[in-house]
Amino acid sequence: MHMADALLSPAVAGTMYVASAAVAGLSVLKLKKEEKLQEEPTFKRLPTMAVMSALVFAGQMINYTIPGTGSSGHICGGLLLTALLGPYAAFLSMICVLLIQCLFFADGGLMALGANIWNMAFYGCFVGYFLIFRPIMKTKLNTKLKLIIASVTGCILTLQMGAFSVVLETSLSGITDLPFKSFVLLMQPIHLAIGLVEGLATSLILVFVHSTSPDLIKGISEKEVKKSSFKITVLVLVLSVAVIGGGFSLLASGNPDGLEWALFGNTEYSESVTNMGLDEEDYGNKSSVADKAEAVQEKTSFLPDYAFASDSENPLGTAVSGILGSLVVAVIAAGVCFAGGFFRKKKLSKTN
Repeated sequence: MHMADALLSPAVAGTMYVASAAVAGLSVLKLKKEEKLQEEPTFKRLPTMAVMSALVFAGQMINYTIPGTGSSGHICGGLLLTALLGPYAAFLSMICVLLIQCLFFADGGLMALGANIWNMAFYGCFVGYFLIFRPIMKTKLNTKLKLIIASVTGCILTLQMGAFSVVLETSLSGITDLPFKSFVLLMQPIHLAIGLVEGLATSLILVFVHSTSPDLIKGISEKEVKKSSFKITVLVLVLSVAVIGGGFSLLASGNPDGLEWALFGNTEYSESVTNMGLDEEDYGNKSSVADKAEAVQEKTSFLPDYAFASDSENPLGTAVSGILGSLVVAVIAAGVCFAGGFFRKKKLSKTN
């Protein structure tokens, strides 16, 4: 669901940058406030933030086929991160993921980055947590059942919101080739299926974390936090990042993702799947701002489209992109923690 610059006007893109930056600023302030109020140090969340950010990056490289459509999808990861880090740290982690994808791999437009952050991170991190995940976790159902229901429901609904935002943003940008009603009727059903798969994947990860380190999950009752295998949990997640980013990424579906499928169709799958029928080489808005943003991306993206620039057909490029990208995201996510003073280990003063 990474939007290209051509789908937005500079005015809409700028507005979305302001909105995403405002939420990022609020997240920083909230995290600093939470850190001061902590009765116990929360430094254990720092490696979790780094590893989970890397896992989301690697997971987004795995496009899974949506049967019978000629389309594919990938996880967004906002709700997954939020369940383990809380909404504010999760939102900042998602920014790290999307920023690296944009600058180093040319995945999503640079001018459209603010919109992509909003569409793929805001709903999962905030709407998904406060209105879906947290209320469900407060019910009296079995914990694992709550995690499954919250994950599936949260991912489906927040991905629907993100997909609808894409339609609104393109409509406000004045792209007449994308009639509002037709675009909605293509975007919402395909992202319903994509959200269902993401929800199931999210629930599997959270159920695993609950079985090893339940204290990492938000909304878990203190009565359930007995045994914790934090090191084992982190080790398994690190290995998962390496396997997914360096191995499974080679098996990703070649079908267009939900947004590309809606815009361009997939006539290789079926001649009838033309959908909006836009020309991939010439569509949407043209602007000097978009041209400058594209020029910046050409200089920064050393592995465009997750492949070697000199040999895009070499599968090694995908594996290198998965491992290197995951590592960079992990380092930057950890750097954000240190720079902001979040989750630092500190000595607690003893009171008599």
